[in-house]
Amino acid sequence: AAWAPSDALGRRVLCGTERATVRYVGSVPPTAGIWLGVEWDDPQRGKHDGTYEGTQYFKCRHPRGGSFIRPNKANFGVDFLTAIKDRYGLNVEQDVQHGTEDTLVFGRKTVEFVGMDSIAEQQRQVQLNQLVDISVRECAVSHAGQKEEISRTCANIRHINLSKNLISSWETVTAIASQVQNLETLNISENKMKFPSTSTSVSSVFSKLRILALNQTEITWTEVLLCAPGWPALEELYLTSNNITVLERPDNVLQTLKSLDLSDNQLLDGNQLHLIAHLPRLEQLILRNTGISSIHFPDAGFGCKTKMFPSLKGLAINDNKISQWSSINELDKLPSLRSLQCHNNPLMDTEKNPETLRQLIIAKISQLEILNKSEILPAERKGAELDYRKIFGNDWLAAGGNWNPEKNKPSEEFLAAHPRYPSLCLKYGAPEEGELKGRQPLTLKNQLLTLTIKCPEKPEQKPVEKKLPESMTIQRVKGLLYRLLKIPGSELKLSYESSKLEGKEVELDNDLKPLQFYSIENGDCVLVRW
Repeated sequence: AAWAPSDALGRRVLCGTERATVRYVGSVPPTAGIWLGVEWDDPQRGKHDGTYEGTQYFKCRHPRGGSFIRPNKANFGVDFLTAIKDRYGLNVEQDVQHGTEDTLVFGRKTVEFVGMDSIAEQQRQVQLNQLVDISVRECAVSHAGQKEEISRTCANIRHINLSKNLISSWETVTAIASQVQNLETLNISENKMKFPSTSTSVSSVFSKLRILALNQTEITWTEVLLCAPGWPALEELYLTSNNITVLERPDNVLQTLKSLDLSDNQLLDGNQLHLIAHLPRLEQLILRNTGISSIHFPDAGFGCKTKMFPSLKGLAINDNKISQWSSINELDKLPSLRSLQCHNNPLMDTEKNPETLRQLIIAKISQLEILNKSEILPAERKGAELDYRKIFGNDWLAAGGNWNPEKNKPSEEFLAAHPRYPSLCLKYGAPEEGELKGRQPLTLKNQLLTLTIKCPEKPEQKPVEKKLPESMTIQRVKGLLYRLLKIPGSELKLSYESSKLEGKEVELDNDLKPLQFYSIENGDCVLVRW
């Protein structure tokens, strides 16, 4: 007879490889017996929206996301400990099935060991007790199992990966965690589950938890804040792909949080960030693909620091809709920002040359040390700032800038577009008239060197002329030459000769240095040997 657990409603089930949530348990006339009405994670698998023959038995988000299955077709999962034993090959039942319980085969003789089961059982207990870092990802875990069994068997667990299982409620997570005294890391991503909708009594279950991943769990920010009083030591929180659209101000919770990942949630707008801007210890904020189009810190004027995000060192805003330079200007107001990732924003299309784009961002954010995972060395910063000061020098003059400090009154409009310009003039002096007049500012276009590439040991290879940026490293020049000259994978040796050096060759021996380091000039000749 078809049988369903008494708490089947709302539980997560596996049917083959497909996952679903039970939305109905009962009869479906005119057929006999018990049916489960399920809502599939993949709506393509379904047939209807919970309505059958004109009667609505349950509701689905998707018009074809539901169907009825017999209970014996549904896998309601296993308890946590069973999953551990299965995953780590420590299950007695398995051994018995394979006939390895108390016999060993040497050659063709079968040797029987007496009392092996008790020894094996002791060994199992020891092995389970030694486990510190456990992964039961995709093991169909749905419940905690018998009370106290986990704490008796696996006393030393600190890190648990429970992602992509059949956990249907936060209570189940609490029931498992309450038996793990020193739990530090917990990943329960990819479990669609119910979270408390009202504040719960604070327990010490998660008192040592430092890292928590709740990606793809359908949690809302409100529910995060309701659970957060139970996470007094939490340092890293991952909440990607949860349909979180609005944030609220955390009140006396998440005060220990150092890293927060909200990627792949379509936030209503950039102002949502103001609501989490006063987390005192937040150092990393990851906002990839959150749909934000601008960033603004209204509490601070041009050239001043904001009181928001006081500890924020790293910010990732890649894959968003930021199209204005004003958002990059705003980031200079963050007092602790050191690292920024911002590729794949419409802003990046405003400059054709990625090097120029990088220079502009570096010049606009004063204390940035790493941009798009690449370190900014002091020489690169100095070059970027000097260039910036020249490129926009004529705009500065036209807007009321002046070499005479008493007459220097650039317009609000200019300062809004270039808030760092006054501090760059303080750092390097205002741009000289000679620097700006009659000469094009030193943008990247004017930093291209026209060089002749020759292969002295291969006379059949004709000399080639190439335009290369002087900021290009020797390593990248070599990469280009491998492709250009179609050289097999041998080691290249580069040097150059200049009309100024008359017959002398200078070796280009440091792969990490740019061409300008070697004082190469227009018209010089690069010699390639291999």
